[in-house]
Amino acid sequence: QVQLVESGGGLVQAGESLRLSCAASGSIFSVNVMGWYRQVPGKQRELVATITRSGYTNYADSVKGRFTISRDNAKNTIYLQMNNLKPEDTAVYHCASSREYTGTNYDYWGQGTQVTVSS
Repeated sequence: QVQLVESGGGLVQAGESLRLSCAASGSIFSVNVMGWYRQVPGKQRELVATITRSGYTNYADSVKGRFTISRDNAKNTIYLQMNNLKPEDTAVYHCASSREYTGTNYDYWGQGTQVTVSS
């Protein structure tokens, strides 16, 4: 099993920045792709960004140029640097891990951290 714990959420004003962290533990040798998702009540969960074991990244169009996903393998942690935040970025952000090389399906999820952006 893989345990994922997110941190770093909070309340900010539009235009400000936040950095989310996701610390992984357990059977992390099985993880090939990690990702950040976000969810707003009543809406479908949205993929925000992914990063492979080798560092290849992918982003949703809505966050390209503003968000950066990165990883620190020594700390078994991934990060999501969020700049120029907008009210529409308000959501609960979850990190997730996948054993697949494509990252199509995710096996483990963190509990989530709330990000609220005021206008």
